[in-house]
Amino acid sequence: MSLEDIKKTTQTKMDQSIAAFKNNLTKIRTGRANPAILDTIQVDYYGSMMPLSQVANVSLIDSRTISVQPWEKNMAAKIEKAIRESELGLNPASMGDLIRVPMPPMSEERRKEMTKLVRTEGENAKIAVRNLRRDANESVKKLVKDKLASEDEQKRSEADVQKATDKHIAEIDQLVAGKEQEIMAV
Repeated sequence: MSLEDIKKTTQTKMDQSIAAFKNNLTKIRTGRANPAILDTIQVDYYGSMMPLSQVANVSLIDSRTISVQPWEKNMAAKIEKAIRESELGLNPASMGDLIRVPMPPMSEERRKEMTKLVRTEGENAKIAVRNLRRDANESVKKLVKDKLASEDEQKRSEADVQKATDKHIAEIDQLVAGKEQEIMAV
């Protein structure tokens, strides 16, 4: 593996860490309704557990209400039960073959808990990025040890990897701050 390969691989993996972090942020509840909140819910579909999005159409009615339209009418009760029993604290209401999921307003205490959760997720993402930096630097040192790269190239590569790390950590900080603002907005 060359120095260029190490840099490209590290950059790609850091980008993937950011994408995973963004995905985790969408699952954290804010005061507004977001269909992605229901992505983690599994429904019993003829004996096998399926993600909610594979047995129903999930969409927004308004900023505080999610609608769930089961593809099969007999699934409505199971979907409603799965949403109610999830750890999201939601109380769905069935209206014929449409299930409405109102988002209850969050208390100040709950908002603070959510911001702590966002910070924890952000710190985990930063740790992942720093681990990638460490792995890249170890790979570069191994190339130098095997005499496949010079020490000058090692210094340049480590500087480039550090720049990428700093850029990604700054992006994580921005995402955390944005999500905290979103959560604290009433």
